[in-house]
Amino acid sequence: MKRGSIIFLKLIIAFVGIGALALMVKFPQTEGRAANLDLIGIYTDPFIIYIYVASIPFFTALYQASKLLGYIGRNEAFSQASVRALRNIKYCALMIVGFIAGAEAYIIISKDGSDDIAGGVAMGIFIGFASVVIAIAAAVFEKLLQNAVDIKSENDLTV
Repeated sequence: MKRGSIIFLKLIIAFVGIGALALMVKFPQTEGRAANLDLIGIYTDPFIIYIYVASIPFFTALYQASKLLGYIGRNEAFSQASVRALRNIKYCALMIVGFIAGAEAYIIISKDGSDDIAGGVAMGIFIGFASVVIAIAAAVFEKLLQNAVDIKSENDLTV
C-alpha cells in the first residue's frame, strides 16, 4: 500500500475514536436516562458506567487496527504480529456483541410502561449486527493471513 493511503486510514481511525469519545462525554448529558440528573449523577449511573466499560473493546479494536496498518506500512503484513492483531480485533468485536446483548437484556427486562424502548433496541441490534460482520471478516482475514504466513515461513525454510 502507498504511504498516503495508510496515513489516511490511520487518520480515519483517529477521527472515529475522537468522535466516539466526544459522543460518550456529551451524549449522556443531553439525552435519555440521565437528562435530568446532575453532572455527578450522570457519570455514576450504572447503565452509563456499563456503556463506558463496554466501550473498552471498541477502542482496543481501533488501536489494533492502527497497529495492523503500521505493520502493513513497514511491509510486515505477512507476519505473526498481523495475525495476532486481526485475532484481537475479532475478539473485541465478539466482546462488543456480548456487551450489546447484556445491554439489550437490561433494557428489555427493566422497561416500564412509560418508556418506548424500540429505538434503543434497534440501535443495539444494528451495532450488534455490525460487530458480528466485523468479527466474521476479521476471522476470515485472520485465517487467510495465517495460511499466507505459514506458506511464507515454509518458503523461507526451503531457501
